[in-house]
Amino acid sequence: MSRLPLIGVTACSKQIGLHAYHISGDKYVRAVASASKGLPVILPSLADLLAPSDILDGLDGILLTGSPSNIEPFHYSGPASAPGTAHDSARDATTLPLIRAAVAAGIPVLGICRGFQEMNVAFGGSLHQKVHEAGPFMDHREDDSLPLEGQYAPSHSVHIQPGGVLAGLGLASEIQVNSIHGQGVERLAPGLCVEALAPDGLIEAVSVPQGKGFALGVQWHPEWQVSSNPDYLAIFQAFGDACRKYALQRDADASNNA
Repeated sequence: MSRLPLIGVTACSKQIGLHAYHISGDKYVRAVASASKGLPVILPSLADLLAPSDILDGLDGILLTGSPSNIEPFHYSGPASAPGTAHDSARDATTLPLIRAAVAAGIPVLGICRGFQEMNVAFGGSLHQKVHEAGPFMDHREDDSLPLEGQYAPSHSVHIQPGGVLAGLGLASEIQVNSIHGQGVERLAPGLCVEALAPDGLIEAVSVPQGKGFALGVQWHPEWQVSSNPDYLAIFQAFGDACRKYALQRDADASNNA
């Protein structure tokens, strides 16, 4: 194909000074451009103005980014968040229906950290709001006293489940990943398949086997220095390949209908 696939990158809504902004992290858009070889398009959280069909029309893929905010727990019938928890209701209202519509349409989806959790909630799953206080789980949060290089360094292993999307990318049965999250999957949504587990049993990756296209979510951050980590790179390359395949089919359909 002669054009780059257009890959929507979800944005957080944020107040800076007196003004409201829609913001996506640099590392996400760079990973889309460098590793997936796509054109990143930042998607504003404007569910009050744009329907999922409006957003998806013309896109060849969706990257669901991480965020400092957590999904509001009423979306999964969870208890109220602890005081001071950061939320982003505009993003919730945009991404949750968008995920369902994208998967139904066969548009490739890659979810990272909050985006991974959004995939689980969008299809009916629930979350541990504080993994480190939930049963047998270790503390999956980063040490924020470290510089970014330390925070995003490999933290623990994950066990890749056989027969899934990640195994199909050639990843080893056990890989090392970073760990920068306080929340995690409690109840897995119906229709999602476990792709990877942490040593403590926490679900670290999921796929949607009944979806029409590539649909993968990971709890870690493969966008971090993606080009220097073969496992992270394989994920973004597979996502990019799926987006190009979708774009080719979309362009062919448009030509046939012209």
